[in-house]
Amino acid sequence: MACTTILVGKNASYDGSTMVARNDDSGSGHFTAKKFVVVQPEEHPAVYRSVISHVEVPLPGHALRMTAMPNAVEGEGIWAAAGVNAAHVGMTATETITSNPRVLGADPLVVYQPAKGERPEVPGGIGEEDIVCLVLPYIRSAREGVVRLGELLRTYGTYEMNGIAFQDVNEIWWLETIGGHHWMARRVPDDSYVVMPNQLGIDSFDFADACGAQENYMCSEDLKDFVDKHHLDLSLDGSFNPRDAFGSHDDADHVYNTPRAWFMLRHLNPNTWVWEGPDADYTPHSDDLPWCMVPERKITPEDVKYLLSSHYQGTPYDPYAAYGDPKSKGAYRTIGINRNSFMALTQMRPDLPEEFRTVEWVAYASNAFNTMVPFYANVDTTPAYLACTTGEVSTESFYWVSRMIAAMADAAYGKSIFHIERYEEGVLSATRALLNAYDEKQAQEADPARRAALRTEANEAIARELKARAADTLNKVLFELSCTMKNAFSRSDA
Repeated sequence: MACTTILVGKNASYDGSTMVARNDDSGSGHFTAKKFVVVQPEEHPAVYRSVISHVEVPLPGHALRMTAMPNAVEGEGIWAAAGVNAAHVGMTATETITSNPRVLGADPLVVYQPAKGERPEVPGGIGEEDIVCLVLPYIRSAREGVVRLGELLRTYGTYEMNGIAFQDVNEIWWLETIGGHHWMARRVPDDSYVVMPNQLGIDSFDFADACGAQENYMCSEDLKDFVDKHHLDLSLDGSFNPRDAFGSHDDADHVYNTPRAWFMLRHLNPNTWVWEGPDADYTPHSDDLPWCMVPERKITPEDVKYLLSSHYQGTPYDPYAAYGDPKSKGAYRTIGINRNSFMALTQMRPDLPEEFRTVEWVAYASNAFNTMVPFYANVDTTPAYLACTTGEVSTESFYWVSRMIAAMADAAYGKSIFHIERYEEGVLSATRALLNAYDEKQAQEADPARRAALRTEANEAIARELKARAADTLNKVLFELSCTMKNAFSRSDA
């Protein structure tokens, strides 16, 4: 999937949380309805079968409960996408990334081959459809997630290039697949953030650590031999750059991918480098944008949402701007795009008890026109307003209301954008207040069962507040769009 990911180390965040966020985007020309649900241990099968690749994977016993963001319409697989398990480990999968023919020729992708004549079908590898279901219920730390997925890739391979993030309260790990069976992973530095725009991103790698202590790096056991055998190291000075070895630097990247990273880095580090003009250190076309950076100030969930909603505000490339050269507008693929399916931001707050430490911020549809909402992750159910999505358009579904708000606000942007701004600020303020209140209620409650009930109660209260404000905003943007109808006439009947 075409996605954008942000990873924030604990010392780079405003409250010491690890934060992992990703926009899940539908492919061009279609939209994927999503829901936010809890998957119970008994719902996991003994043997998993992929719809796309037909691969069958036996699963371990003793699965953990987890949250997930699966497809709302059945038929194409689960696509669980992002979630947190009962051991308070988070995962988001996947960010589609790029590679090059040298890698794919040396370790081809494992693609499903249907039966033909007397030739039986040949199952493919695992992919985005499958990865969360195969990994998240069975791990108890971010590192364990890297190890389990690495073993699955070695055994079954993959039919696509992907990036996957694993998170616990102490660490964030980013794993990138390399060809059909190889992979590498790097720990996000605690004082840094990472931005990922559909490209292979890791720009330095320590094989000595990966093959030894594994403090900050892990990889396939034979990755160094694989690099040497196939002459993948392109460095002149011996400083191995995985982005050069395994990734791509295509012209298409400079329209679709790198500008997104440029905007996010520019926003969080505006004074660190020169970002514009003839003397710029980095431009939207730079292939050497840093994989991670120390921000100029600590990062909040609101910062992450702003970046994942970006349409290049404040630059000549904003398709909604009323200024600038029309030829520049819309030149680059925006982050907040029409086909955003959802955004999930997992925040693990270290200063709170484990039971209610983890919050999942959820948004549906185009991030340029929606709002995100916090929910406790350690629950047995999620509110119907977020869980009840089907293929049928309904104002009882947050997904569909968000889609409608976005389409109407886009069509009447100048009249509607201030409604969107008030909507987002109002929801964030009101739901943060509810979250703060229920944090305090749980802190004062000694009974674990009662604390669990309070989390469910809080999520329902947050959903009610959200539903009321979303309905009000839908009403307002509908009015603005209705006033611009082509058959409008200024004379009244009176």
